[in-house]
Amino acid sequence: MHSFPSRMFRWAAIYGVVVLTPLYLTPLPPMMGETLFGFIGLALVFQAVFWVIGGDPVKYRALMPIAVAEKLVFAVPALGLFAQGYPVPPPVAVFAGIDALLALGFFIAWRRTPLTRG
Repeated sequence: MHSFPSRMFRWAAIYGVVVLTPLYLTPLPPMMGETLFGFIGLALVFQAVFWVIGGDPVKYRALMPIAVAEKLVFAVPALGLFAQGYPVPPPVAVFAGIDALLALGFFIAWRRTPLTRG
């Protein structure tokens, strides 16, 4: 087994479940609560995708760039808005930074995973 890619994706999946699940218990905003719940749910589904990728990185290598994109679609806008002075809470900016680092880790894992076994 290719240890770095496997560990990268498995640890990211565990981290994601730990961080995302409690969000279901936070107070809902006055509007668009369904959007928040949809975001949390979709992000949790992706933790399962990360777990599967970690189980067989060579087989699921083609999903790795999609995993990079999944991390960047939150990290880039959140960090960009934060940098422009938009009222992004600092803890959200920290989590966006972690997602940016996970995107980098996923990219490195993709580069280190061979195209085929052998």
